[in-house]
Amino acid sequence: MKIGIIGGTGFENPEILHGISTMNVNTKWGKPSSDLLMGRIGDNEVVVISRHGKKHAITPTHVNNRANIMALKEAGCTHIIATTACGSLREEIKRGDIVFLDQFIDYTKHRVLSFSDDFENGVIHTPMADPFCEDLRKELIKNAQLLNLNYHKTGTVITIEGPRFSTRAESNMFRMFGADVINMSTAPEAILANEANIKYAAIAMSTDYDSWKTDEIPVTWDEVLKVFNQNVNNVITLIVNTINNIKQ
Repeated sequence: MKIGIIGGTGFENPEILHGISTMNVNTKWGKPSSDLLMGRIGDNEVVVISRHGKKHAITPTHVNNRANIMALKEAGCTHIIATTACGSLREEIKRGDIVFLDQFIDYTKHRVLSFSDDFENGVIHTPMADPFCEDLRKELIKNAQLLNLNYHKTGTVITIEGPRFSTRAESNMFRMFGADVINMSTAPEAILANEANIKYAAIAMSTDYDSWKTDEIPVTWDEVLKVFNQNVNNVITLIVNTINNIKQ
């Protein structure tokens, strides 16, 4: 088992990864968002990609998801754990809560969502009924419980194009769609990981209430960063503990 981590924040810490090396790679679909940071957590090999680049300079629309997923596959990753900040669309999902996503709604408009630009080598229609790896989700949930974190076992994320946030009308519409949280990253990654036969799970941290909640200030980037930075160590500890406890 080799585990890819998409997100990156905090994983450059030498106390978390052991035997660190970096690799500059290229793929058939171009360069990934960052160099691959390679090392070990416990007995498991891990490979880290920073989704938006080391300086968070890549917008959600322009993240080269095909290159990111393929770089992890070509590095030998069999599993991916992705981290993401998200907006809560439900009263019960508070700021700082962790949601273990089990479904998505893809509301993006400009992403490339397949490795196949044509069907010359055969028709490809990837099954997507259950896009998140249930075994990996269960391991994450088990370790969240052991760490006494505030978490939700399931959740549907709607992924929008961005980089702007929702209007109040859109936010309420997404709630009617049945989405529990909202972000700008997960659906395209999950789609491509499934097509590449990599088991994919996501840890979504709620940082705000998007724009639907009239008794709250609408989401701003500064507020997202503030809440994320206050809680990011919970996510890092969760991933480290989970990877340490996963059986080969």
